[in-house]
Amino acid sequence: MKRIKLIALILFAFCSTVWAMDIYDEVATAIRSGDSKQLATYFGSSVDLTVINQEDVYSKAQAELIVKDFFARNPPKSFTLLHKGSSKEGTVYGIGNLQSTNGKNFRTSFFLKMSSGRYLIQELRFETE
Repeated sequence: MKRIKLIALILFAFCSTVWAMDIYDEVATAIRSGDSKQLATYFGSSVDLTVINQEDVYSKAQAELIVKDFFARNPPKSFTLLHKGSSKEGTVYGIGNLQSTNGKNFRTSFFLKMSSGRYLIQELRFETE
């Protein structure tokens, strides 16, 4: 019985890691393409959103509109994911550099937490460098 529990625990840890690796790529792709609608599919019901110096907690729909406006004013040229990791509490995060076509660079961070069997963005930040 102990062996079965151990195998189940190892399998769960492996699957969680694989899911987390996929979510990094999916979120990075949405940011890279400036697709606020696709990015919003990963938003939780509320999102702690920082865009340059404006920070607040928004509903999923409000956050999508704000990100859409941000991408319209700063169309992505490239996005490079520089760091990714996880916390003991189960939060995964990614930190990268977003270069816009208008020459501005933004340090971009996202923090996701498992909810209802999938990772959802709890916090998203676009900060000037």
